[in-house]
Amino acid sequence: MNEESKAIEALKEIALEGIREQRRARRWGIFFKLMLAAYLLFSLIMVSGLLNRSGLDSTGSSSSTHTAVIDINGVIMEGAPASADLLVPSLRRAFADKHTKGIILRINSPGGSPVQAGYVNDEIRRLKKEHSDIPVYAVVADLCASGGYYIAVAADRIYADKASIVGSIGVRMDNFGFVGALQKLGVERRLYTAGTNKGMLDPFLPENPEQVDHVRHMLEVTHQQFIQVVREGRGDRLKETPDMFSGLFWTGETAVSLGLVDGLGSAGYVARELIGEENLVNFTTEKDFWQRLSDRIGTRVQSLMLQQSDPRPLLF
Repeated sequence: MNEESKAIEALKEIALEGIREQRRARRWGIFFKLMLAAYLLFSLIMVSGLLNRSGLDSTGSSSSTHTAVIDINGVIMEGAPASADLLVPSLRRAFADKHTKGIILRINSPGGSPVQAGYVNDEIRRLKKEHSDIPVYAVVADLCASGGYYIAVAADRIYADKASIVGSIGVRMDNFGFVGALQKLGVERRLYTAGTNKGMLDPFLPENPEQVDHVRHMLEVTHQQFIQVVREGRGDRLKETPDMFSGLFWTGETAVSLGLVDGLGSAGYVARELIGEENLVNFTTEKDFWQRLSDRIGTRVQSLMLQQSDPRPLLF
């Protein structure tokens, strides 16, 4: 065999070895994909098992008598875990479950949107009329302020820890003013609108007294709505003081003396001593990972696209 033939054979061998290596790589790739699929399947089975052991079936119902728990955590706003879109279905499932003996709203929230809080408050009151045999208790963890308290007053009774923060019955709207900063930088603000008040609340323009009065009137109307809901929810238990609706907040211990809270106690205490059923089943609707990721991306894009002239939402 001459040198040329040897070189050709060597190249063939190298090519064949490359093909064999690619086949081995594909086999290992298929193997690892199968292992990943098996792992995911195993994880789903384990999660299903945990749900069944917790007393919940695939429809979110319980197979034994229980106290239903719904967590209201964080800011109450659209797209958040404490949004009406998630809390309302949770409430409906808890009330509809034939094994529910009582419901606990476990609240740890600084407040948020008056609209979202109003939706939840209205739904609680509606469901209570339909299911008058199911008592509803609000239990405060660290914080139940503003919109959180707006929801809490829909419950039959409210309980808190002695160190919980309760109250802040007021309304706010946030904004900034950068007029002085622009002047120092030598920047001129140019805004073109159709509509006399379309540019109101623009942080780069001086305040207009008439527009400020309009906003304050809106805040006052919403504040009175809040006060009315508190009075309806608490009734004659409320011991009104001059600063009760001023936006101040108090410890749980002081809130009891003011009638904002009925007593001191945890969710376990309420379930055991008041409802009479220690078996807690959580009915809180939660978004899955992909929904949370999508919401974060959407929120970020939306924040980048918002115009500075858009009105800011009112906050409890």
